[in-house]
Amino acid sequence: MSTESNKDLVRAYFVAFRDRDEAWWDRFIAPDFVRHDPGLDYEVRGPAGVAKLGEVLHGGLSNIEMPIDEVIAEGDRVLARLRFQGRHTGEFQGVPATGKAVDIVVMDYFRVADGRLAEHWALMDNLTMLKQIGAVAA
Repeated sequence: MSTESNKDLVRAYFVAFRDRDEAWWDRFIAPDFVRHDPGLDYEVRGPAGVAKLGEVLHGGLSNIEMPIDEVIAEGDRVLARLRFQGRHTGEFQGVPATGKAVDIVVMDYFRVADGRLAEHWALMDNLTMLKQIGAVAA
C-alpha cells in the first residue's frame, strides 16, 4: 500500500471507532493487532479488543468526535494528531456521569501490514480528561 492509502486507512479507523463499525474492524483490523496503551488496565488485541475499547469509551462518553489535525506517513507507519471530544454521560474510570465536556489531545501511531492495522501506540492526555470530568483537582 502507498503512504496515502495508509493515511486513508488510519483516517477511516477513527470514523469506524466513532461509529462502532464492527464490520470495518473485522475487515481492517488484523487478527493479531495490538494496541500499546499505558493508560489501559486491559489488553486490546484484534477486532474484539477494539470492540471492548469501544464499549468502555462509548459507555462513559457520548457525542464522541475525533477531529484530525494532522496525519503523517512514512512506509508502513502512520502518525495521527487529533482531539478526542465527547460528553461524560456514563460511568467512566469509576467516576459517575457528570455531563461535562471532554476535549483532549491524542497522538496515535500505527503500523500497517497487508492493508490492515497491525499495531497501535496510543498517547492520550488522560490527566486533562480526568480534570475535565472532576475526577482529580484541576
